[in-house]
Amino acid sequence: MKIDESMKLDSQLCFPLYAASRKIVNLYTPYLKPLGITYTQYIMFLVLWEEDNITVGDLCRRLMLDTGTVTPMLKNTEKQGFITRTRSGEDERVVIITLTEEGKALYKKAKDIPAKVGSCVSLSRSEAATLYKILYKLI
Repeated sequence: MKIDESMKLDSQLCFPLYAASRKIVNLYTPYLKPLGITYTQYIMFLVLWEEDNITVGDLCRRLMLDTGTVTPMLKNTEKQGFITRTRSGEDERVVIITLTEEGKALYKKAKDIPAKVGSCVSLSRSEAATLYKILYKLI
């Protein structure tokens, strides 16, 4: 079958982005598993360690995820004892996420993960910075 060049896998920008994303996320697994968290929880914690007491809406915006994805993760993370969810006193539709002491303590256990994962990626600092800028331009 003859297909257009644009329909070949090697012509798709989405495929190397997808494959690279999976590879990078998989690099985190051996470091996150002992902490009992997933990669999605990890990026959520990155936001919370930076800005605790954040609304679910703001968390979704920072993670570029919808509430349908974030809410089950928050429920699970709350069951683990890392966060609490409370309704705002000003607007009961707004839910505020707060780290517990366990959630704050997780920071110390996770703080070396970026360096460990970074050492597994064969990009120079300059290449990584360029890739970062290009990816953010895409999103």
